[in-house]
Amino acid sequence: MIRFFTHEIEFRLLDQKHLKSWIIDQCAAAGKRANELSYVFCSDEYLLVINKEHLQHDYYTDIITFNYCLDDNDVSGELYLSIERIRENATKNRVSFADELHRVMIHGVLHLLGEDDKADAEAVQMRKSENEALAARLFHVKHYATPKP
Repeated sequence: MIRFFTHEIEFRLLDQKHLKSWIIDQCAAAGKRANELSYVFCSDEYLLVINKEHLQHDYYTDIITFNYCLDDNDVSGELYLSIERIRENATKNRVSFADELHRVMIHGVLHLLGEDDKADAEAVQMRKSENEALAARLFHVKHYATPKP
């Protein structure tokens, strides 16, 4: 089961059915089953608190993933995503908000599938895996609701 939540922000994720199918397909391509995945869309400040409390990191990030996989065949976890950071990174990287959002969403799944990005070679492989997953999307989302001003 894949679920989407927000925490203290105005954000509505559209086309959830297609996104769920895409995530399930990416897990299946790795020989795993998407079991329990909870995406929590939140603010920079909330994610910073999580980063400090759980990882002892005092900096902003776009995603933090907590792995709850109980066996080698299932993919389970909580994924916290900063909509502010994703929006800023999309602008900085000159990509659409939807593309950056999808990249970050699948980045967390790739961590749950066992990929890492701490070392340079791992980061290169992670980016390659992200790009392959993005290319595999069988849909095109033209519009995501944006946070209300």
